[in-house]
Amino acid sequence: MLTLAMLLAVQDAAPAQTPTPPPGASVEGGQVDVEGEPPVTGRLGTAQQGGGDIVVTARRRAETVQRVPIAVSVIGGAAIAETGAYNVGRITQLQPSLQFYSTNPRNSAANIRGLGAPFGLTNDGIEQGVGIYVDQVYYSRIASATFDFTDTERIEILRGPQGTLYGTNTTAGAINITSRAPSFTPEARVELTAGNYDFFQGKASVSGPLVADAIAIRLSTSITTRRGTIWNTTQREWQNSQDNLGLRSQILWRATPTLDLTFYGDYNRQNPNCCVQIYARTGLTQRPLNRQYDALAAAQGYRVPSTNAFDRITDVDTDLRAKQELGGLSLVGALDLGGAELTSVTAWRFWNWDPSNDRDFTGLAITPVSANPSQQRQFSQELRIGSVGENRVDYTLGAFYFYQTIDTQGSQVQGPAASRFLLNPGNVPPGVAGCAAPTANACNPAVLNGLTSTNTIGFTNTSAALFGKLTWRVTDALQLSGGLRLNYDKKDGSYVSVVTTGTGGTALNADQRGVLAPQTYRPEFDNWNLSGDVTAAYAVTPDVNAYATYARSYKSGGINLSGLPLDGVNPILAAATVAPEKVDHFELGLKTQFLDRRATVNIAAFRTEISDYQATVFNGQLGVLRGYLANAGKVRTQGIEIDSAFRPTARLNVYANAAYTDAKYVRFVDAPCPPELSGGAAATAANPASAPGTPGGFSPANCDISGLRLPGVSKWAFSYGAEYNLPGRIGGLDGQYYLGYDGSYRSTFSSNPSPSAYTNIKGYSLSNLRAGFKAEGSWNVFAWLRNAFDQDYYDVLALQSGSTGLVVGQPGDPRTYGVTVSRAF
Repeated sequence: MLTLAMLLAVQDAAPAQTPTPPPGASVEGGQVDVEGEPPVTGRLGTAQQGGGDIVVTARRRAETVQRVPIAVSVIGGAAIAETGAYNVGRITQLQPSLQFYSTNPRNSAANIRGLGAPFGLTNDGIEQGVGIYVDQVYYSRIASATFDFTDTERIEILRGPQGTLYGTNTTAGAINITSRAPSFTPEARVELTAGNYDFFQGKASVSGPLVADAIAIRLSTSITTRRGTIWNTTQREWQNSQDNLGLRSQILWRATPTLDLTFYGDYNRQNPNCCVQIYARTGLTQRPLNRQYDALAAAQGYRVPSTNAFDRITDVDTDLRAKQELGGLSLVGALDLGGAELTSVTAWRFWNWDPSNDRDFTGLAITPVSANPSQQRQFSQELRIGSVGENRVDYTLGAFYFYQTIDTQGSQVQGPAASRFLLNPGNVPPGVAGCAAPTANACNPAVLNGLTSTNTIGFTNTSAALFGKLTWRVTDALQLSGGLRLNYDKKDGSYVSVVTTGTGGTALNADQRGVLAPQTYRPEFDNWNLSGDVTAAYAVTPDVNAYATYARSYKSGGINLSGLPLDGVNPILAAATVAPEKVDHFELGLKTQFLDRRATVNIAAFRTEISDYQATVFNGQLGVLRGYLANAGKVRTQGIEIDSAFRPTARLNVYANAAYTDAKYVRFVDAPCPPELSGGAAATAANPASAPGTPGGFSPANCDISGLRLPGVSKWAFSYGAEYNLPGRIGGLDGQYYLGYDGSYRSTFSSNPSPSAYTNIKGYSLSNLRAGFKAEGSWNVFAWLRNAFDQDYYDVLALQSGSTGLVVGQPGDPRTYGVTVSRAF
């Protein structure tokens, strides 16, 4: 590898130097400690919230979190284990500003402060606004966020644009995951968990030297299984199960006194019986009554097994599958140059996705097949150099290259119930479920039965960037920082959709073409942009630090790879590409510690404005009936965040976090209409009751939702908890008994891109408990109870296509309980 050769060539000229820890800190056995403070323990209330003794690499250098002028939260490895936060979705209960939604691994979104990805939409042609990094490697597929953490040392959640320090231009924030490093002292860890719903989780790691003081290895594994929580009355099986396997290896080679090389390899596999969404409710749309869900279901003699989603029953008639494989290889080289460190990160990764879905969400054979199997490959190379320690001027300079390909073989098949459900039965009296004539296509199952769309989709993406940041310490108290990023993106795609009838022919009538239409197009996009940020930070006292930041950032443009609107026959190529988002971000922060550093209170106030917001739009821009990805005016999010942690006594840790987020569309005049306004002829302002909360007029094609809130983000979100311990002794082993509580609350939020009373998810609170005994560096045995009060709540709500008024949901986990036993050697 070129960068490895460069490191080896340069290292001979570099003097040996021990990396400089933050001021007041020392390095002992690889553990960074702060003078006068206990070492980092990863305990909730310290590692999660960030006291002065926590060292992070959020700015690509070792710094205490309280001195970093960034809104950042940290969760340590012990906190991950004790709170059961073993994937990104569960971290949201600890971090109020983080949102994660997933109807299946491919259709997932991670947002910070309400920004990151278009809600409810997966399109390979655009990028996530929240970057996921594992051991400095960028994971481009959001599906990686559904895997379990394996042998994790800490997780840093950075809020706000991060493009001048990270390889990829992340405009909303970043999730930075760091694994435990190989050790030259032999060690091992084992963790076993059992719970209800046949839950089992096993984690193990071993580390030690292969060659004394030269080569060390670390091997880790994680296995999670659980039966589903939803019973399928048709297939007689539990669905929405868990079945995860993770394997990870690291080899650290201290090639010379100044050069460390770390080789990483990982393989992850999921194969759950998943993912089903079930009947939640119905609501009236603008369709004629005989074309709404209740009448359509009655016309075929169909009833769902339960209209209460929290009975957790379904009858979908398609086998479910959400199988995915993700893994890769990487090499990280760190060369000590004396006053600077040169770092190279080379990585290759893959992702394979093999799904099976029931897209009509019912026991009727309307759309029994809707799947997009995909194979993704990526290569990335990052090279950066940064000053070491604290100097009058510190710097980080870097270059980044990224290349990926995605091949997708999509398929959608209509079933025998599709004609009656999807086609217009003709001019019949309101409320009548029949057809206008016996020959009407809506009453002829053969018209749509077997209608198949076979989609061949290709995508290549090349990205390159130069980035850097300078920090000038004007005085001992005042520092000014500035960063720049020059970025180039190129995207090329191919979309070929072939539609055949149930007999295999390609000649389609108007009704068939209205459901599935063939199309072919090859979109292209390329763009240069320059972004940057400036920060002023001031140390009021050694324990009170303030900062102010302005950032101008860009989220790369993209291409539509989910089909385009048609002008009757041909795709409208003007809709093939999407312009970059332009981000203006303002932030004020205050980080404080007091009471002898036993109390930490950090406050951040922010405002982010995005022009050319990437969203799902409908026909208003081009005058045809199809949703697609486009730029939608402007959005704005603003708010205040408070992170706090207290240690009133040596036995008690308390934390409380709060986030107030006001996120709304400033201008979105051609949005998809909410279900209340969908499916009918144009209405006027004379009928405002049909659209509660929706300003302005609307048409059957689009709605003006300017001024309404963004989806997926609550105005208020909190997390809070405490842990109390007492000294104890069991079987000659000294340790402590402990009792812990973790709670969270999220207020009502919208689960649809266009706010709707039908898809609002009511606010809810969750409570989790744990109690056990642990001995430092040895045993930890505890019982746990999650969702202690068995709160009914939804993770997400969605709409059945076609404006039928059916709303389906994914209920959150019910009450779960179990026991965890872990041992460190």
